[in-house]
Amino acid sequence: MKRILLSGAVLVALAGTALAAPCPAVTVADPQGVPAGAFPQQYELAEFQSLANCTLEFAENPAIRELNAKIRGNPELPPVEERLPEEPLVIAPYESIGKYGGTFDALSNAPEAGTSDFLSVRHVNLVRYSDDLQTIVPYVAKSWEWNEDFTELTFKLRKGHKWSDGQPFTSADIKFWYDNLMMDPNVFSKPKDYALVAGKPMTVETPDPQTVVFKLPAPKPGLLATFATIYAQPFQPKHFLGQFHPAINPDADKLAQSYGFENGYALIKAYYGNSDWTDTATPMLNSPDKVARLPRDAMPTLESYQIVKETTEGRKFVANPYFFAVDTAGNQLPYINEQDETYANENEVRLLKLINGEVTYKAQSLTLPSAPILLENQEKGGYTVDLKPTIAMPTFSFNVTSENLAKREVFGDVRFREAMSLAINRDELNETAYFGLGEPKQYIGFSPTPDFVDPKWLSYKAEYDPARANALLDEIGMKDLDGDGYRELPNGDKLVLNLQFATQGIPGQVVELVGQYWSEVGIRTTVKEVTPDEYRSAQSANQLDVGMWNKGQPLPIIMGVSELWKPPFENYFGHRTGMLWAEYIDSGGTKGVKPPQWVYDLSDTIDAFQSAAPGSEEQARLGAKLVETMTSQLLFIGTVQAPSPIYRRNALKNFVPFKTASYEYYRTYPYRPVQWWLDE
Repeated sequence: MKRILLSGAVLVALAGTALAAPCPAVTVADPQGVPAGAFPQQYELAEFQSLANCTLEFAENPAIRELNAKIRGNPELPPVEERLPEEPLVIAPYESIGKYGGTFDALSNAPEAGTSDFLSVRHVNLVRYSDDLQTIVPYVAKSWEWNEDFTELTFKLRKGHKWSDGQPFTSADIKFWYDNLMMDPNVFSKPKDYALVAGKPMTVETPDPQTVVFKLPAPKPGLLATFATIYAQPFQPKHFLGQFHPAINPDADKLAQSYGFENGYALIKAYYGNSDWTDTATPMLNSPDKVARLPRDAMPTLESYQIVKETTEGRKFVANPYFFAVDTAGNQLPYINEQDETYANENEVRLLKLINGEVTYKAQSLTLPSAPILLENQEKGGYTVDLKPTIAMPTFSFNVTSENLAKREVFGDVRFREAMSLAINRDELNETAYFGLGEPKQYIGFSPTPDFVDPKWLSYKAEYDPARANALLDEIGMKDLDGDGYRELPNGDKLVLNLQFATQGIPGQVVELVGQYWSEVGIRTTVKEVTPDEYRSAQSANQLDVGMWNKGQPLPIIMGVSELWKPPFENYFGHRTGMLWAEYIDSGGTKGVKPPQWVYDLSDTIDAFQSAAPGSEEQARLGAKLVETMTSQLLFIGTVQAPSPIYRRNALKNFVPFKTASYEYYRTYPYRPVQWWLDE
């Protein structure tokens, strides 16, 4: 017996009559006369049945029980009607109702390096951006509502929604994430920026299993956009992780010790890691000696796929048998059976695999300099490459809190940063590295450029002026004392800028050219490619002379995430500088290096900006102040904003061209990868 869920209005209309006809297989390309719902390209079940005057019957992947058997610890599956929420999300595919089967072949750099692109394919959150990158739509949450002053955000969840192990997902899982993980210093040394409002915690209330209320200490209208774009997930399985948390289970430590761990927190970290990055290594990789004794290989998930194998070579996933969405024909999503991720840290190896058609989809770590060889081999390799605009661009920063005091003094002098910006020939860089397809510009913090930005900042100190650069370096006291053509530090010490880069964050050709430009004004440089892990470790240890990575975020995200404007000016996975400034602030002045006043001003301004009404004069005033402070200090030096390649095999169906090649809107997430299918 199929479970049928209809709104009250539809039930009244059908009272005393036969049930309506089967539902039309609506797609975006062919809506078959069915009106659009409240949100683009998707419906709530009752809404769809009412608009289509039909009854949706559910169907499942014929291989789902075989796939479920690969999830260690999962019980046998009940019928699909009992696995779906009482009101599943109904998704209209772009072109066609898909066929079940196949394996999605993914290519990443290494564990937790270059994996976010693939992670976005299975990602879920309470809400998401639609593919117009303007409209926020429901996803895990069924609906949301703000109060009048943006200090209270209420979500309604789907009744009957289940984790991938079949256990109920409720508001308690969101409160557990916030109160017992995010706010517990034993799990996070300090709460993440997005989980705070002007540096203060929120309160999470759960009046019933399907209602969650975020109460904010100050207005933060951008919080909703944060949930729509961030890699982290504001829910974790309380029924599973909670058994190892001493605040939930008094015997948590004893239970963890029975599995060979020191205490409950150690076991939580084995599953959840030390960060909210949602593909942190599972016990299969970080506790292989204990995994056989553990109740599960990995935590239950709400994502479209569940990990079932992890090694240093890659990972394997199977479709989540309890995923909460169906297509308009009633088929439980996702269509593709399995996902197989392979790691390759060398750019040349990745390109070869792409050219050979061994990858289903790829965008992360692909840069415009690689486009010609990919485009040349499209027909032979059976794939398509699109060039799409980016939001972020390659930027450079100097270590203003270097352990070397002579370097710190120079790097902290804005005249040095101005000289280094003026020394870059952005027009030549654009022609040489980006085939003239990019736009030379300065880093201003926002991308795309909001209306409140004075256009002058986009070109601030971005003209090519080596004479002025040389004059500024002379003014600082950096002279060529030994006649070798390179300047020494003012104290006479040799200066060599070690340009360590990872291709995941910046094209090597850009680094080489910028190093050459700096050498031409007397600053000796060396260039070395490293892995993303090596780069991030050196950055975290305050060992880099120069930071270099893509950087930039759009207005909706900055309204909810302030980390680009506060030391160290991003997170572990991004472009940071001023590590000891951050240490000073976090320690209350007991450690690190005290920042200059403008850094405190920037922090205060971003807090006020996030509390201002969207589109208001006050928000515009504060936004303009943010841009002026960030740009005039040249803490990050912009280069060229250029398009990037997006690769996909031609067998991948229901794939539409993206609006941007961007991490910032979380890559594939707006384009609904759960409705992709393989025609092979």
